Amino acid sequence: MNIFSAPEFKVGLMVLIVAGIIAGMSLRVSQDPSFLGTSKQTWFYIDDASGLIKNSAVRMAGINIGIVRDIKLENGQARVEMVLRNEIPLTKSARVEIRPNGILGDKNIEIVSGDPRDPALRGGEQILVVDDRASMDRLLAQVSKITQSLTSIAENIKTGLDGETDKPLGRIVKNIESLTNDLAEVSREHRKEVGEIIANVHHITDSLDEVVNDEGEDGLKNSLKSASRGLRRLDDTMKNIDEITAKINKGQGTIGKLINDDKTVESINTAVEGINGLLTAADKVQTSIDYHSDFLQRSKESKTNLSVRIQPGLDRYYEIGVISDQLGTHQQTILTDTVNGVKTTKIEEKRNVAAIKFNALFAKNFYNFTLKGGVIENTGGMGADYFMLKRRLKISAEAFDFQNLNLRASARYTIFHGLYVAAGAEHATTSQPDAFVGAGLFLTNDDLKLLLTRVTF
Repeated sequence: MNIFSAPEFKVGLMVLIVAGIIAGMSLRVSQDPSFLGTSKQTWFYIDDASGLIKNSAVRMAGINIGIVRDIKLENGQARVEMVLRNEIPLTKSARVEIRPNGILGDKNIEIVSGDPRDPALRGGEQILVVDDRASMDRLLAQVSKITQSLTSIAENIKTGLDGETDKPLGRIVKNIESLTNDLAEVSREHRKEVGEIIANVHHITDSLDEVVNDEGEDGLKNSLKSASRGLRRLDDTMKNIDEITAKINKGQGTIGKLINDDKTVESINTAVEGINGLLTAADKVQTSIDYHSDFLQRSKESKTNLSVRIQPGLDRYYEIGVISDQLGTHQQTILTDTVNGVKTTKIEEKRNVAAIKFNALFAKNFYNFTLKGGVIENTGGMGADYFMLKRRLKISAEAFDFQNLNLRASARYTIFHGLYVAAGAEHATTSQPDAFVGAGLFLTNDDLKLLLTRVTF
């Protein structure tokens, strides 16, 4: 009997062939490079190996280059051993990044080859740089710190708004409330004096307008032309002075000998330094003028504002302003009368057309944010400004006349060298806000100097 033709032989041969095919396919699809005999081993330490699984893939640029051979505890840390393809280039600066793999806590290992100019990493050596980006514990710890900080801030704001004075914010709110009450009381008690001041300021502005627009021989324009002729004569005088000073510098004459004496020169230098120090201190105080006019769309009236701002430092300023309001002011009088035991009440309203109103504010700057308070349109008030777009755009909110609360919101955009346009609304919180648009001119010390240098005669 031929053994090769026996059924048992054919069945065994078939089993061996199938097993060989299965083994070959397993080696083909296996991610373990050691099956191919061209592999190298490396390892690294990590504090938390949760989420890493033995025989899971190791990737570089998202491509499988090896597997995790073993994970074991060593000296209180997890030692992760890997088997990589031998042709993968690794240097001493190579690093391991632990990245999340889905939302179930799984992790995978990503290897960055390192700087190709560094020495090569040999098989069996440790990768020293490990970046554990997938640690949820670290992320949760950071989120916990942030939520604690936000909770503390919210509590401080709540206690401040509730009027509790044991916290700094509460004391600030109470002080602002006390300041506005005091200012309102002062404006009520000294209303007559304030009216006189406003009348005087109005008279001064009328006088200035007459002076500026006077085209007579003694007017401002002719005076400026005369000043120009005087400047030309002054130029001739300066030339003469240059000739005289040249002689003095050469030591000619009595004055030349006096000036060139070392003791005299030292005394003069000391005096000049004192004068320069005085002028420098005065130059630090910046004065600004703001003039603008707004048209109220609902009431069909206009408001004109002229204010002067004195700023002794970058962090604060004082502002005094006069407002001509065609809408005027309203005064309400309640009259009661009793006839035959019947009590009647009558309310009389009086409107003062084209009233003059008064502003007196103190402001504190905090980078791009400004808080201000004082007298706004003859009543106590407060407000805030926020600057954007390199201080060209200003967003403002002001609250005043707290008995009949007027909340004014506005935005102002500077077009060119102090020239700006504005828009906003009076009584913004009421059911019938009065929108307005306007324009104005804001001039600082530097702007005035620039204008004066460009005046032609």
